[in-house]
Amino acid sequence: MKTFLKFSTAAAICLVAVNPAIALPGKKATTAAKPAATQAKGKTANPARLGGKPNLNGIWFASPRINWNVEAHDSGKNPSYEAERATGAIGAIPAGLGVVEGGSIQYKPEALKKRDDNRSKAPRYDPEASCYLPGVPRASYISPFQIIQGEKGDLLFANEYHSANRIIYMKPVEVPPIETWMGTSYGAWEGDTLKVTTLSQNPGDVIGPGGETYPGVTWLDRSGNFLGNNATVTERFTLIDKDHIAYTATIDDPDNYAKPIKMSFTLYRDMDPNAQLMEFNCVPFAEEMIYREIKLPNQGQAPAQK
Repeated sequence: MKTFLKFSTAAAICLVAVNPAIALPGKKATTAAKPAATQAKGKTANPARLGGKPNLNGIWFASPRINWNVEAHDSGKNPSYEAERATGAIGAIPAGLGVVEGGSIQYKPEALKKRDDNRSKAPRYDPEASCYLPGVPRASYISPFQIIQGEKGDLLFANEYHSANRIIYMKPVEVPPIETWMGTSYGAWEGDTLKVTTLSQNPGDVIGPGGETYPGVTWLDRSGNFLGNNATVTERFTLIDKDHIAYTATIDDPDNYAKPIKMSFTLYRDMDPNAQLMEFNCVPFAEEMIYREIKLPNQGQAPAQK
């Protein structure tokens, strides 16, 4: 069984890179926020190009509706009856137009049963609820993330959620040495588009509610859509202008999909003058759900508050 939480070897790099006191290439280190007036004049902290390529440095985010369901969906109740009772409209699902081209994922029959089983157990069995790493492409819309790009060499993508991060190795695609939650990502420039190919995403066994262990898969959203361990994810990042990226992700998963799917949406730069990634270490927030029955055997409710 894989350990409960996995961190990339780039974690230390991530902690340094998101520190606002650390300078990006060609910039002096500073912790002072740039005045809002500077942003209002159309100036940006990054030049238009970096080492001859589009400069993607910055903090980016997508619509939060995508993480609820990548397919088109109506608004509705939280799938968990307990959550619905406890939170009411706060925990309800917002409607979304979806980002999957064609409207829906064409699952093979057995995979559709798996999706339906995931959906029946959502949200408690969603890896996000247990604070597992999100995988790809979910890492691009589960939370804000920062792209750290130099004039040459590899790139680093650092997420706010669970300090998830991945190195984009700027070299030809090859067979990864190991399987991991986030897989291994290989990058290449196609003109002004950054193409990222991710292979070998495999959560292995995961720990669910009550300490139950079961084979894991990478969920695409909170509704139970998923990709398999042999899937190939190809992302493309294309600057529309300095503050918007046209993002696409093509998922080729012949084990589970009748045909590859393509997701398309816009990434927005965080333009706040004080923008930075905040800490969201979700491990302590998952412990009660996972270990409550272990800590409090044969008890139907949590201990009373003092």
